[in-house]
Amino acid sequence: MMTQDRLKLAFVIGSHRTPSQSAKVGRFAQNQFLQGGPGRESFYLDLTETPLPLWDEGVWNNAESWQTTWGPVARELTDADGLVLVTPEWGGMATPAMKNFLLLCSEGCVRHRPVLIISVSSGMGGSYPVAELRMSSGKNSHLCFIPEHVIVRNVSQVLNDGAAPGNDEDLYLRERMFYASNVLIEYARAMKPLRARPGMFEKRFRYGM
Repeated sequence: MMTQDRLKLAFVIGSHRTPSQSAKVGRFAQNQFLQGGPGRESFYLDLTETPLPLWDEGVWNNAESWQTTWGPVARELTDADGLVLVTPEWGGMATPAMKNFLLLCSEGCVRHRPVLIISVSSGMGGSYPVAELRMSSGKNSHLCFIPEHVIVRNVSQVLNDGAAPGNDEDLYLRERMFYASNVLIEYARAMKPLRARPGMFEKRFRYGM
């Protein structure tokens, strides 16, 4: 069995609302992770509480304004071993805030990090953001989406703070999130030494084809 060494996950919440059900889900996932064992750390970024400017070309030349707004976030992400992206489904899509965040990740701060997608729906939706993020958001960020994902449907009825599971679906979802988080953790542990190997980053090829 592996020793419990230091492991850090970044939790990114893509809702524009405050308060938001996505933030509730993100906090639940973060707490579940932190309570799972010693040596665990987290970075929590709610894009409503800490809004990021829209991407512009200043990111490419490390403009001073971006050093202030994006620099601290990029350093936290570089220090993380994996990510959990939590996004509501809006109009069948991930949110603009989440897409903007992923555009900003194109300069290598999340390269070769495993990612768990958690999609949130007020009803029975939630599948479209998963497909969208898997299809397009790894091209320049070089994120590695794990095979598992979680869709939280009827979100107001599940994962509520301080409450026991309200029904069988709530219990199943908590167990499913615990399982998916553990899969992410094992990917994160396995990929730590991979990132340090020579040849894993070539500046000429930093953007995908």
